[in-house]
Amino acid sequence: MTVALCATAIVVLALLWEISMPWMDRRLDARRARKEARRRGEPGAYDPGRERRAEQRARELLRSCVNEEEWAMYRDLGFLRVWGGQASGPAATHPQRDLGGVPYAYLVYPHKPIVAYLPQTGQLLNEYCVEFPDETRPYGSARLPDSDDVLAKWMALQGDERRLISEANLHLPGRQVDPRQVQRDLWRLGQWERARLTRAQRHDGAAQSARRGVAGSPDA
Repeated sequence: MTVALCATAIVVLALLWEISMPWMDRRLDARRARKEARRRGEPGAYDPGRERRAEQRARELLRSCVNEEEWAMYRDLGFLRVWGGQASGPAATHPQRDLGGVPYAYLVYPHKPIVAYLPQTGQLLNEYCVEFPDETRPYGSARLPDSDDVLAKWMALQGDERRLISEANLHLPGRQVDPRQVQRDLWRLGQWERARLTRAQRHDGAAQSARRGVAGSPDA
């Protein structure tokens, strides 16, 4: 019985080896072709660092477009806050919800819906799903680099907020973005702003002290 089982196992392994050999040969041939293409520098060759370089370029472009505070926010926290500019804003999609003139804002994440909320209370209002596919060639794909996606949303909100929120797929909070994560991000944003304000106040105090010192010096 044992001899028969061993013989069967050997036959099965031999068959598997015969079946897998053509597949392994194709994989090896494709790998050799990619290496040769990279060596020759062909445009269509796969480049594992392309996404990393694309994201670096996207970050540089984003930094050149937004202001210093917005760039520091994205660099440190990974998202942007954009203040709403409409009279009614997200309340227009919920007539029963009266914002009472309270300012509203958006959190802009890479490759996630835009989240509208009330800064005073942290109340989440809506999610707006928008997509900006990468149309570049020959590497076009369904996803822009993270920073390009954030920049596209930022530009759309700054350029035509009303059109963006009217054409986006509207959902209640929690559909795609975890509300707990948003609340944590709002807390992180508050901590970040307080730390930034404290640093600015210390800097202003040091500058004023330096000016007073210069004014009071004997050579002044």
